[in-house]
Amino acid sequence: MGSMKTLLLVGATGLVGRELVRQALADRTIERVVALTRRPLQLRHLRLENQVVDFDALPTDVPWWNVDAVICTLGTTMRQAGSRAAFGKVDHDYVLAVARLARAHGTEVFALTSSLGAKVSSGNFYLRTKGETERDLAAEGFASLTFVRPSLIGGKREKQRWVEALGLKVFALFAPALPRRYRIAPAERIAASLLAAVRTAQSGVRVVESEAI
Repeated sequence: MGSMKTLLLVGATGLVGRELVRQALADRTIERVVALTRRPLQLRHLRLENQVVDFDALPTDVPWWNVDAVICTLGTTMRQAGSRAAFGKVDHDYVLAVARLARAHGTEVFALTSSLGAKVSSGNFYLRTKGETERDLAAEGFASLTFVRPSLIGGKREKQRWVEALGLKVFALFAPALPRRYRIAPAERIAASLLAAVRTAQSGVRVVESEAI
């Protein structure tokens, strides 16, 4: 793809999203970064445009949908969501809503943070939802679509989830004995993989598994 005039980031307040904003703004080949968030970003930058939106009522005809590529890192947990329906709304419905609006405005390139083990046929609700999101995104007709599937994500969250904090400690302890795909994937490397995906914009649907991050 070479240089990108405009990149749309969705989920910029999360662990990977914050790192994506940092890396995107450090990349001088990206002229403009549009971040869609539910709450305002504290960061200010000449090349950053922060659009605070309601994902239940996204505007359909605004100029900032006209972008060269979209990276989506939206995601929640069952604990945070409180129910399967609420989880599916964030990890599936909101992602698809963004993708469809961007696609309707001509965007050809899309990259998503998914999950190791994402599969429509999975018996695990979380992984099944991730798989359904991948499946439905693939039907939207993007020229270049990438799913980055990390294992447990490493990094410092604004609000640490105790279960994940415990999991990170356990994973770190046993990391030398674990297959590479099950090791902690640092947020900065996930962000770099997503940026590389939209920059190269390979044709078709591509999956980047955790061991390749």
